[in-house]
Amino acid sequence: MRMKYLSFDIGEVDADICCLEAIASTAGAEHAAVMAEVAQVLDWAWQTFPSTHGRVDDGMDWDHDLAVVVEAGGWHTVSLTLTATRGFTDDLLLWLDTVPE
Repeated sequence: MRMKYLSFDIGEVDADICCLEAIASTAGAEHAAVMAEVAQVLDWAWQTFPSTHGRVDDGMDWDHDLAVVVEAGGWHTVSLTLTATRGFTDDLLLWLDTVPE
């Protein structure tokens, strides 16, 4: 995975559903670059799976949650969580391997 700031951790919820967590903690000066990576991931998801965003338990392919916390000392922690089907996850991982740094 070639994201400069976001670091992905992938876990299985069950055989057909995965949870992908991407976290970055940076100084405030790098926050815009982190959010650009988040936008890149979400843009890919919206373009590749445009009609299937929503609760995976309800038959959709992917859902997401984005949290941004500004900590003491000006550090920004960004957490992007994707809950997704195996097909979405596999396609995302393939795409991440092609993203230029």
